[in-house]
Amino acid sequence: MNATYSELRARARESLQGNWGKAVGAAAIYAALSLILNLLDKIPFIGPIVNFLVSGALTLGMVIFCIGIARNKKPQVTEIFSGFSQFLKAFQVYILMIIFTLLWMLLLIVPGIIAIYRYSQAFYILQDNPDISALEAIRRSKELMNGRKIDLFVLQLTFIGWGILSILTCGIGLLWLYPYFQVAQAHFYDEISGRTTPPPHPSSF
Repeated sequence: MNATYSELRARARESLQGNWGKAVGAAAIYAALSLILNLLDKIPFIGPIVNFLVSGALTLGMVIFCIGIARNKKPQVTEIFSGFSQFLKAFQVYILMIIFTLLWMLLLIVPGIIAIYRYSQAFYILQDNPDISALEAIRRSKELMNGRKIDLFVLQLTFIGWGILSILTCGIGLLWLYPYFQVAQAHFYDEISGRTTPPPHPSSF
């Protein structure tokens, strides 16, 4: 990876300029949906099934929205629901990620955590390549993250300070932190996949 962590964060801030309203709105809707799904989980049998079925599509939708922000495509907030247009494939990717991660966790916790990072790019790859199979998205993620898992881990660690500050605002700050965090990860994907990203303005560092 050629870009530094500060450069990836700077790219995210640059991409979010003029898009903060939509990004915060998308984060609020996503948080509300997550809360509803958590409440549904308390309904025996039906709740967990609904949660399990829609999580993949919602994850893909948020990835599509954040990639759109990162690539200056000016996505609408409704893009967070676009994953439902690939409902079956998104579900397949989601369930395969869970299965493979759990299988690694049968060995030890650490291999399971490594597996999470190994398959972390599957939804990004799927949104760029909607015609490939779920298993192929998983395979490409594994290949793409070879030697780069620690890079994503450290990038995520650099947001810990912001996370603590957001918690001190009774969680309100998370509505701004979440899209910042997700768009930075979208730029990480574009960086490691070789996609050209416009350099951020120096003032954004």
